[in-house]
Amino acid sequence: MTVDAGYDIGANGSGQRQSLGTAAARNLATTTKSAPQMQGISSRWLLRMLPWVNVAGGTYRVNRRLSYAVGRGRVSFAQTADRVQVVPPTLRELPLLRGFEDEDVLGAIADRFTQREFAPGDVITEAGRPADQVYLVAHGKINKVGDGKYGNQKVVGVLADGDHFGDEALTDDDAAWGYSATASTAGTLMVMSRQAFQSLVDQSPELLVQIAQFLASSQQSTNRHGEAEIALSSGHEGEVDLPGTYVDYELAPREYELSVAQTVLRVHSRVADLYNQPMNQIEQQLKLTVEALRERQEHELVNNPEFGLLHNADHEQRIHTHHGPPTPDDMDELLSRRRDTSLFLAHPRTIAALGRECNKRGLYPDTIDLQGSRVPAWRGVPVLPCNKIPIQDGHISSVIAMRLGESNQGVVGLHQTGIPDEFEPSLSVRFMGINEKAVISYLVSAYYSAAVLVPDAIGVLENVEIARPSD
Repeated sequence: MTVDAGYDIGANGSGQRQSLGTAAARNLATTTKSAPQMQGISSRWLLRMLPWVNVAGGTYRVNRRLSYAVGRGRVSFAQTADRVQVVPPTLRELPLLRGFEDEDVLGAIADRFTQREFAPGDVITEAGRPADQVYLVAHGKINKVGDGKYGNQKVVGVLADGDHFGDEALTDDDAAWGYSATASTAGTLMVMSRQAFQSLVDQSPELLVQIAQFLASSQQSTNRHGEAEIALSSGHEGEVDLPGTYVDYELAPREYELSVAQTVLRVHSRVADLYNQPMNQIEQQLKLTVEALRERQEHELVNNPEFGLLHNADHEQRIHTHHGPPTPDDMDELLSRRRDTSLFLAHPRTIAALGRECNKRGLYPDTIDLQGSRVPAWRGVPVLPCNKIPIQDGHISSVIAMRLGESNQGVVGLHQTGIPDEFEPSLSVRFMGINEKAVISYLVSAYYSAAVLVPDAIGVLENVEIARPSD
């Protein structure tokens, strides 16, 4: 038996040392050591998969065809205890009020909404009945149910926090519900009747002008994406007059400026001079600093309010789960929203939740080889882990679907190569000098951004429940 002090206990049990102990022997040995390790390094699939476009001037302009904004965003609410109020400026997300400037009128409209609670299973609207109210979903989830071809009921859409429906009832006296709205969870609605809106219109000439402008713009010829139509003729015979046309562009296209993540790396000159073997201290310090910057870069590409993917997904490309967990049906619906989906991004816990739902149905998704790694796939599209996608309240997350590439009108990463003191593409390490305390400083900077070229290049499955159900 051996004890930690380096003594060997012989047969006589005296405990007297009979050989050189390991603690003393280490003084003459050379230690074999690893390079500094870092637990915070992730797979960073987003950075690896994004096609990067070199932005020589630091700004990337996305030119698009002229589109007519129709205002299909989400309305916001303020809550005091159990009382909910509509935030007036967000009413501009209603098509009727798109671009309306008068804050007083918007406030008056917001005051005409009344609060209504609903319970699971409540029928809010019935197909075929007159549509004479506009509904704003403050909280909860509502299914839009329509008749199938063979008389059975089908869920044709899901409405959740911030969504609205029935706004066409404000200007169309003959509007009727084309679907039934049934609550799938408990929640809160804000409701305004056509009569309440009409009473305000009668008092506000400015609102009458806005309605007239909206009706005029709605007569513009557009395609199903809201873009200005290109007049064409087909199927004709003989000598007919062909329509003349041109492709109009947006007058104020969006521009993306490169963002920056920076830090100052400091190493004492004594450390760099005396403790530089067998590993270069500055090199190892820089290696770990660059890894941390790349992790921050991926976090910003997902979550930045200005250019982050979660914040730049069009509201029409945001869908909700049908029941909470990420089911195969939800993944199929997300996939069908765009052509040539290149990949899904999800938190590892979300991928595990999807696996549980597939197992319940006896489905076993394939795996594919991607850059030398085996990754799960759905319908042949890789489902890649990204721990930068947030988990809210410990159990709610999102799934992102993207089409990639500039030539494919998808999502692209933006950076600038060839910058001074470049260490990696679009990442520079600049010597800042040595201060009076003999500390060497290096400025480490990474420049990046991301651009969504057309709205359907990215879609988000929201409010995904990833908690494991209790047994």
